[in-house]
Parts: sequence; C-alpha cells; structure tokens
Amino acid sequence: MGNTPDTDDLRLFHTGEHPCGYWPDRYARDLVLDPRDPRLPEWYPMALGWGFRRSGDIVYRPHCRRCRACTAVRIPVDRFAPDRAQRRCLSRNRHVTTRVQPAQRSEEHLALYRRYLAARHAGGGMDGHGAVEFEQFLIGRWSDSRFLEMREDGRLLAVAVTDLADDALSAVYTFFDPDPGLAARGLGTLAILRQIEWARREQRLHLYLGYWIDGHGKMDYKRRFRPLERFDGRSWRDFDEADFP
Repeated sequence: MGNTPDTDDLRLFHTGEHPCGYWPDRYARDLVLDPRDPRLPEWYPMALGWGFRRSGDIVYRPHCRRCRACTAVRIPVDRFAPDRAQRRCLSRNRHVTTRVQPAQRSEEHLALYRRYLAARHAGGGMDGHGAVEFEQFLIGRWSDSRFLEMREDGRLLAVAVTDLADDALSAVYTFFDPDPGLAARGLGTLAILRQIEWARREQRLHLYLGYWIDGHGKMDYKRRFRPLERFDGRSWRDFDEADFP
C-alpha cells in the first residue's frame, strides 16, 4: 500500500465537447487530472477509487452535460464466484497458459492488436493504429502496467493490458485473436477471469473494469461478473437487479 498523496493542489480540467466514442448521435465531455503534474502516478490509484480511468497518459472520467450512461464498475475479488457460463469458459480454455510480462510492445503484440482492431473496430478510427499509437494508447509514459499474455501451444491468443495500483488491478484494454474459429472460446471473458485470478493470488481487493454503459451492447458483458460494484459519484455500492434494465 502506498502513502495517500496530498490532493490540496490537485488540478482537474474539463475537456471541450467531442463526438462520443460510443453513441454516434451524442457528444461527450471529460473531467481530466492535470496530465502535466509529475505526481500523477501517485494520484492514479486514488483516482481509480473516484471512478477515473487511464487512457495512455490521460486519467479521465466522463462528465457529459446531458448524459450519465457511463458508470465506473469494479469486481470485489474476494466475493466473486464464476457463474455456470464462466465456468464453461474456463473449462474450454483449460489449456491456455497465462504469463505476466512487462508492458513492452513486440512485433507479435502489435500484429495481434492490428488484426483485432481491423476485425472488431473497422472504420472506428482506431483501425489505423501502428506502433506509435499502440504505445501511446496502451502503455503511456508513467503507468505501472503489465501485459497478461494468454497462449495455447505457443500461439498468442490474447493480451490483457493491466495496471497495478496499490491494492487493485485495473483492466485497461484487452485485444485477442479475432479468428471466427475462436469465437466460442470467449477470450474476452477469459481475460477478465484470469485477471481476477491474478488479483486474488496477490491479495488485491478489486479489479476495475472501466465503464459499464447503460444500453450499450458492447459494454453489457461487464454486468455478467457478479457481484459488481458501481461508483455513484460519492461511494461504491453493489449493483442489484433493479440497477439493470
């Protein structure tokens, strides 16, 4: 556990409105911690507890004028138990090995990342990412990050980019082999389950999952990890069935 940093002179900024990355007919705005402050690595673990998230060197939280769809969520590791579908996912992938690696780009990582973006986010603005964008988006300059590699018979199937933050892990981004023949393997689900196992081994309290977005199909998978806690702007509390439409 690190010492709690002094936040008396912590500066936050609102960004201007920009097109929302999730809803094409909406505009978004973010609350951002001062990216020039050298103490940002110290503040980051605490900021996760305030519902913030990291993208590259930027620590942000959605703060939109007319929308509150984004909700920060995390898994309380000690209380989590996989459901039947998740147990089947673990069984289907029982021969997949995991290894925690330094967060350093390799040609193998980059090739898998580009294949994933081309298949899953074609036309979304990220499918042209190369080596520079890979490092700017996933690694950044100051974060304490690791790559959780998942392989089967030596073949790289997935990489879960994960931040280490005092008593928690934060799932930053996962990219995996988009081969249609692997779709039934549930590699995205597997990545979260293996991150939970990692957090439990290290006696970390939470796995932060970023934002669950009400009504957005691509983010709905997060609600399947139960119990799930959500940040209401002041404190964390359990999601219950009434929270889900």
